Amino acid sequence: MIEQFNRAPPLRVSIRGAAGVEKSLGLGRNAGSQQGMQKNQLQDKIRKQLREVQLSPSSYDTAWVAMVPVQGSHQTPRFPQCIEWILQNQHDDGSWGTNLPGSVVNKDILLCTLACVVALKRWNTGRDHISRGLNFIGKNFWVAMDEQTIAPVGFNITFSGLLNLATGTGLEFPVMQTDIDGIFHMRKIELERDAYGTASSRRAFMAYVSEGLGSLQDWDQVMAYQRKNRSIFNSPSATAATVIHGHNDSALCYLDSLVSKLDGPVPVMYPQNAYSQLCMVDTLEKMGISNNFSCEISDILDMIYRLWIHNEEELMLDMGTCAMAFRLLRMHGYDISSDGMAQFVEQSSFDDSIHGYLNDTKALLELYRSSQIRCLEDDLILQDIGSWSARVLQEKISSKMTHKSEMLEVEYALKFPVYATLERLEQKRNIEQFKTKEQLKIEGFKLLKSGYRGAITHDEILALAVDEFHSSQSVYQQELQDLNSWVAQTRLDELKFARLMPSITYFSAAATMFPSELSEARIAWTQNCILTTTVDDFFDGDGSKEEMENLVKLIEKWDGHGEIGFSSECVEILFYAIYNTSKQIAEKAVPLQKRNVVDHIAESWWFTVRGMLTEAEWRMDKYVPTTVEEYMSAAVDSFALGPTITSAALFVGPELSEEVFRSKEYIHLMNLANTIGRLLNDMQTYEKEIKMGKVNSIMLHALSHSGGGRGSPEASMEEAKREMRRVLQGSRCDLLRLVTRDGGVVPPPCRKLFWFMSKVLHLVYMEKDGYFTADGMMASANAVILDPLQVTLLPSGLGTL
Repeated sequence: MIEQFNRAPPLRVSIRGAAGVEKSLGLGRNAGSQQGMQKNQLQDKIRKQLREVQLSPSSYDTAWVAMVPVQGSHQTPRFPQCIEWILQNQHDDGSWGTNLPGSVVNKDILLCTLACVVALKRWNTGRDHISRGLNFIGKNFWVAMDEQTIAPVGFNITFSGLLNLATGTGLEFPVMQTDIDGIFHMRKIELERDAYGTASSRRAFMAYVSEGLGSLQDWDQVMAYQRKNRSIFNSPSATAATVIHGHNDSALCYLDSLVSKLDGPVPVMYPQNAYSQLCMVDTLEKMGISNNFSCEISDILDMIYRLWIHNEEELMLDMGTCAMAFRLLRMHGYDISSDGMAQFVEQSSFDDSIHGYLNDTKALLELYRSSQIRCLEDDLILQDIGSWSARVLQEKISSKMTHKSEMLEVEYALKFPVYATLERLEQKRNIEQFKTKEQLKIEGFKLLKSGYRGAITHDEILALAVDEFHSSQSVYQQELQDLNSWVAQTRLDELKFARLMPSITYFSAAATMFPSELSEARIAWTQNCILTTTVDDFFDGDGSKEEMENLVKLIEKWDGHGEIGFSSECVEILFYAIYNTSKQIAEKAVPLQKRNVVDHIAESWWFTVRGMLTEAEWRMDKYVPTTVEEYMSAAVDSFALGPTITSAALFVGPELSEEVFRSKEYIHLMNLANTIGRLLNDMQTYEKEIKMGKVNSIMLHALSHSGGGRGSPEASMEEAKREMRRVLQGSRCDLLRLVTRDGGVVPPPCRKLFWFMSKVLHLVYMEKDGYFTADGMMASANAVILDPLQVTLLPSGLGTL
């Protein structure tokens, strides 16, 4: 599809927390049909952007293309439509560029204005335009020398290069000669500085900004960076300069194709379909609104997958684009290996690139995150990428040379790996930090060599994300209220030993299964998490052996429990809470599952309490399993994820046949999830459990490797933790491989529940036993369920649709 430039006026949104959203968007409780209509309008605008990439015109690059002459006739422009666009798009103040109403003059506007003035002077046209442009430059020339003003990439080279061209054509600037000399001095410093990268990265960067070097450039060396589409780094300006300096006529093919498609202005980078659409998909997911655009996202990722399979340069040559594509494709179930990432296996891939020269934190972060999407334990490519990228990111923190906002992002990424983040918590953070057009206007656009707004419809995305997050919080709060009532109805609050934390427990469901329509899944998940935690406390010492055996027999008999009776009121409360809740869940699932599935829930409870009883008997008998394998035979089931995942799976969409629950795949997924949970728990709680007389995988491994005087107990314990971390990593890789693979007996929405649970567990057990760090967990729970969004625009952003 041919790209079109987006000339539509920006949507303005005023936000002051949740109430502000209601006021500015008309999304209050009584908005009725107006709310639905405006949400549809927002979705339609975003959907249009997904289907058709809308590029921002670059006055700077258009000016350079406009300076290309007809071959054999240096007095005739090859692209007169570019000149016409320049003449038609000067701002009232005499400038060109992304000069939005109310924005301050920046270096990008100054650069674009100078480029357009030089282009018009090159063909002796637009005398009045030139005069007004020179006047604007003269009034704002100080901006070019202000080191505190945000600058496009390579500004000291590109601006000085244009200034040199301008003076060569006889243009006179209403500024002091000392100021012009100051610009050339800054250029000299730029050319002599070492920057962050290597000699290779410096050569690549100088080729990227070669239009600013003119006769100083080794143009034959530049041609080493020509791509299959005949461009230099997909940059219209660098490619145009190459043609102007007569070193590669084949580059004209790129420019001819570009101008004919876009009929006048050109973007700062072309092609950029892959990058723009990947950014859109990634942004929609990070803001929690991707479910509204599943068809469009599927089409985009199908296209990206084709580019990946064919190793297309547009996708593969840029570090950030390639890494983002890999992460999104793999997480969406596309069958791709990490071979495409092999080009980044060495740190030199960063150090020797433009990214390294510019100290590009964003590309490095994207590479680091993608390295964590490992489906094979022995994937050395991703392992090596993760190792060196983490080290470089850590060095950035230590050096304190990174911008504050980037520093915070780096610290967050290193603290919370991809497999230990919860979607809704992340989405709230992303919404609150999202840059609207109003904020971008003040803080500066994402910059390449010239101002670049990208293809993202910032205000529409923010407005929709805020509305949906606010609406979902209302749902979450009602569900939490219902769950508190359920706790009272089941009499669980009468059990003094029970760690009842409905808010924290519900948070794990709301933060992963966040769409409002998954209400029943969240409730079933939370109820069973509360029940399994309470039963675990019961088996951990609050119940007698007689009571524990009684509860196991009751669950084994299930509907026949009347034949057995209850050994205590505590057992009666526990059993009926499990039994009645399971029956209610099964009844609610009938419309979706077309059958009664209570047997599957009951069976998962039987496996769980059987494992818990075995562990309790070991503790009471002071028995120590002889091997880690013997311990895990009971400890995996006793971690008790079976009832939670099985119950929630009934409500996430697909009909689940008997074969699904009995399949090796489902059983393997459950074993992996329970293994991950058990190992995480053991590594964080082994010291406490040893004191309680409980066995633990860490202790057992240490004992088996410290016999016969081989090594100190401390050394054995450290070696045991290293080994369990290795097993944990292998289990996590296996789980992700099963969850993201194409095909399989278990439907993808159900498989995702296992990954969600794994992410919850990794977050909970990042410190000591998560339930003992309740303050931090409660703060996170409140952030998702109760605390309003903190999203603020400047007063100038007031307005409605």
